[in-house]
Amino acid sequence: MTWMRWTVAAATLVAIGGATLSLSAVTEAAKTGAPKGKLVARGEYLVTLGGCNDCHTPGAMYGAPDMERMLSGSEVGWRGPFGVTYASNLTPDPETGIGGWSEADIVKALKTGMRPDGSAIMPPMPWQNLARATDEDLRAIAAYLKSIPPVKHRNPHRVPPDQAASAKGSIVDLPPPPAWDAPAGGPDGGR
Repeated sequence: MTWMRWTVAAATLVAIGGATLSLSAVTEAAKTGAPKGKLVARGEYLVTLGGCNDCHTPGAMYGAPDMERMLSGSEVGWRGPFGVTYASNLTPDPETGIGGWSEADIVKALKTGMRPDGSAIMPPMPWQNLARATDEDLRAIAAYLKSIPPVKHRNPHRVPPDQAASAKGSIVDLPPPPAWDAPAGGPDGGR
């Protein structure tokens, strides 16, 4: 099993385990009764279906998502050969979220796994699944993320592999992947 498949499998297990928590986002949004355009509504549906809340909403990993801080990231870390990573703030907060990103930046990040600053989106984020989505669906996701309330919530920074053993806080240890040879310039960018 390649590294990419291992990452996708781990992320899928997390998404399946937290699917019920994701549905609370739809319920919460329905309570507001705010009218939405079709593009934003489609984006909300895709974000919910994708289980984005499971990792990107504080408390969701513990079964109690804090919907006041929906999609603002999490302090729960994921430890693997890549170090320890934390789910990013996906709200349009300009300081701690993606408020400075354009629609094109969001679409490109979801398609390529690269942020506007050139840094990689790390596992267990299953961007490889989103890379196969249509541009229209990715624009819908971007429109939805731009429409939600900004939440100022700074999350921990990635911990490099050589310091991962000493990372503090709630950490999910992912099993090591089997040995693999990284493809040069393949669809996963050689990661």
